[in-house]
Amino acid sequence: MKQLNVRSKFSSKNPNMTYLLLAIQIIVFILMTFSGGSTNSYTLIFFGAKFNPAIVAGQYWRFITPMFLHIGFTHILMNSITLYFLGAEIERIYGSFRFLIIYLLGGIMGNVMSFAFSNSLSAGASTSLFGLFAAAIVLGRMYPDNYAIRHMAQGFTILIVLNFITGLTSSSIDNWGHLGGAIGGALSALFISVPRYAGPLNKKRIGAGAAYVGIIILLIFIGYTRLRLLY
Repeated sequence: MKQLNVRSKFSSKNPNMTYLLLAIQIIVFILMTFSGGSTNSYTLIFFGAKFNPAIVAGQYWRFITPMFLHIGFTHILMNSITLYFLGAEIERIYGSFRFLIIYLLGGIMGNVMSFAFSNSLSAGASTSLFGLFAAAIVLGRMYPDNYAIRHMAQGFTILIVLNFITGLTSSSIDNWGHLGGAIGGALSALFISVPRYAGPLNKKRIGAGAAYVGIIILLIFIGYTRLRLLY
């Protein structure tokens, strides 16, 4: 039975991209705090939270910026702790560039799905974090014979399920964003694959990339259609 040594074969030296993302969201949080407060709706909109009327008006960058914003100290504390530990592990396995792409594409998919199905003003790195959870689960499916990877994937699967259940009981949690982040992270991880093990662009990888683009287009269409009927 072939085993995969995560540290020796996949590892990059330092998770610098994780540290950079942490620094960005902390700096933005400080700026928001001194600009009216991170729980202030006007401040959130000004800094780029997901706000459907603004997106419909053409501010498409709001599919990206919400993943760097947080609503309140507890929100940024929990997401920062998760990013510090989870991000460092995923970055060491996938490499900094692939890690960043998964992080961004998971976040974008989460924000687009939230746009399609939720009217709430929302922000947070959790869309991207769910993308990283899903990327870890993909690794477990790719390398089922490796105990460390399989164990990590099983843990994150349980964590995702528990978070979705918790989200059903709280109106302040954007479950649509979390679901989109998980789908986006899984598809982008399948498309990107792991360094030195990616191989050529086969049908499975191309299909994952095409599915990501197709779902994004469909969700944007649903969002615009739903909002036209609503307003």
